[in-house]
Amino acid sequence: MGFAIIIGFDLPIEFLGTTGAQMAYKAEVFVALGLLFLFIVIRRSIRRWMGMKLVLQTKKFGWNKPVSRDRLKRIWVYNLLELFVNTCVGIALVKLTVYAWLPALALFFVGLDNLVFSFLGTYIKGFRVGVTSKAVISADREVTLMYYDGLRRVSIHQGSLFFDYIKGLQLHFPMDCIDESDRGEFFTTLENQLDHKKVFVTRKRD
Repeated sequence: MGFAIIIGFDLPIEFLGTTGAQMAYKAEVFVALGLLFLFIVIRRSIRRWMGMKLVLQTKKFGWNKPVSRDRLKRIWVYNLLELFVNTCVGIALVKLTVYAWLPALALFFVGLDNLVFSFLGTYIKGFRVGVTSKAVISADREVTLMYYDGLRRVSIHQGSLFFDYIKGLQLHFPMDCIDESDRGEFFTTLENQLDHKKVFVTRKRD
């Protein structure tokens, strides 16, 4: 965005001894930035869709439930907010300079992907949390996969379920992904997969 402002308003670039409009290779810079951003957002999109596909294979899970109603509402709010912001920034980039068309396209793709992801995820109940013999998977706005290898502690703090591993690694997902009525069953299933001599599991459930 900052680079687009410099080009769009023809601001001076003192360390290069030129201005935004006169800068050489600005089209190539925007293409490179756009391709990098596209790579990042497409990679994120593939990960989310693959996570949803995985968690829908309910027969492979010892426990598998859709996220709570409250969490589903938050998913919609966050995704629509991201859609709005990305669309506004994309339009602003194109208005600042036509050279920014590829970064803007990447932003529009993110917005469209969020919209389709939200609609389809709600329709097929694809936003879920599951427990297998090897890991816990949370398919929310993002996909979080928590393997049991190296796990040392499972705890709840500030509304999130934390998985602490050796060497300081820590993963977590929002606790409200799991409906209150399902939490007892979730923790029972999870504890049955773990070695209690190696892993501490909190007795707190909210």
